[in-house]
Amino acid sequence: MSDADTGANTDAGAETDTASSDEPRVAIVGAGFTGLSTLHALEERGVDSVVYETSDEVGGVVRSREIEGKLLEVGPQRLRLTDAIRAMVTDLDLADEVITADDDLPLFVYADGKLREVPRSLSAFRRTDLLSTRGKLRLLAEPLSDSIDPAESAQDAFVRKFGREAYTSLIAPIFGGTYGSDPARMPAKHALEPLMGLEAKKGSLLRAGLDRLVFSADETPPPASFESGLQRLPEALAEEHADSIHRETPVTNVERAGTGDDPPWLVHTENGSQRVEHVVFTTPAEATADIVEGVDAESAAALREFNYNPLVLVHLESPARADGFGYQVRRTEPMRTLGVTWNTSLFDREGVYTVFMGGMHDPEAVERDAETIGETAVSEFRRVMGTDAEVLNVERIPQAFPAWDESWDASERVNLPEGLTLATNYAGRMGLPSRVREGRRLAGELSRGE
Repeated sequence: MSDADTGANTDAGAETDTASSDEPRVAIVGAGFTGLSTLHALEERGVDSVVYETSDEVGGVVRSREIEGKLLEVGPQRLRLTDAIRAMVTDLDLADEVITADDDLPLFVYADGKLREVPRSLSAFRRTDLLSTRGKLRLLAEPLSDSIDPAESAQDAFVRKFGREAYTSLIAPIFGGTYGSDPARMPAKHALEPLMGLEAKKGSLLRAGLDRLVFSADETPPPASFESGLQRLPEALAEEHADSIHRETPVTNVERAGTGDDPPWLVHTENGSQRVEHVVFTTPAEATADIVEGVDAESAAALREFNYNPLVLVHLESPARADGFGYQVRRTEPMRTLGVTWNTSLFDREGVYTVFMGGMHDPEAVERDAETIGETAVSEFRRVMGTDAEVLNVERIPQAFPAWDESWDASERVNLPEGLTLATNYAGRMGLPSRVREGRRLAGELSRGE
């Protein structure tokens, strides 16, 4: 899934042999949310840039649809309204279209036939029955454990630090379910890098959590969406920068070009070529590999080794009464469902629930027929919620999340030449706010000529 956007320049297909002051310094491959965010940040800093997108649609995995009068998110279900996202919303004059949810809404794990509250505050930690008293005491002993070893698995790290019960009932459903992965197959050096940094800074993960819950004066950015869905944000970015975006213009390859003061890179498309100083890739690993193979075969081969986890989204309509974010399913339960988002509760999308299936535990889910998938989703939803539901839509995403498994060892062999940069969820952190931060960081470096 790459990124796409609106109209092209009138000279987009022209062959460019020399650079002039009004030609782009940076070419961005892919008009998904990362590519569009990077373009926005570059143009804010006065850096002329161009985006090439294979398809005719912008936003990449951020997609919203209306089916049978219901607004459905066919990718991320929400974002966090961080300062960077809020600034972007203001720039694009979208503030009146933003809708937010209460961050105090509960999140649940389905375990032993019951929805049990995830402790997201000290009071919730005291009252939750998701963990026994012994399990809670064991979790509180985390500061006495050794630091995460990059060579151990995420499962081993979590069990060692928080105890088996906390891992099984809390961490595995939340952490593993969020990424559609099995923490036992996720080396800490790939999956837990941000947590290792936090641990080093705060001394322990529990102390870091308490600092945020008890001592921090900063409010957690609220969950947010838009009246017409999350895709409104990338569409607005595309409208704002329409002249810099070339839809249905796949990049075929890049090559070194020019000597002396000439821009060092030549970007080829089916319509022509463009000289630029820097190329930013926001495309999936395999697509990026195809483009860079001619200039760096070793990095291309490594990129092709990365595994992704598949995901199936089943949108349901149900009269079920719900108040919260939704729930994850403990992996010891005999169910295929990973989790369910309660869109009806979060953003008043009446009767809409999004069921997540597949992942590393059930990769064959994307191959099943829609009727079978829907029947399973409805049956398991009924088991948890006690109410029937009807299927609105089934969406298959063969490469939804980086697996962060052993295949990511290949990342050590990715070393693209100067002037070629990866800005992706597999080279950085996932989540829309993280993609905005990545774009702003990169734009700062490129605007200074770094």
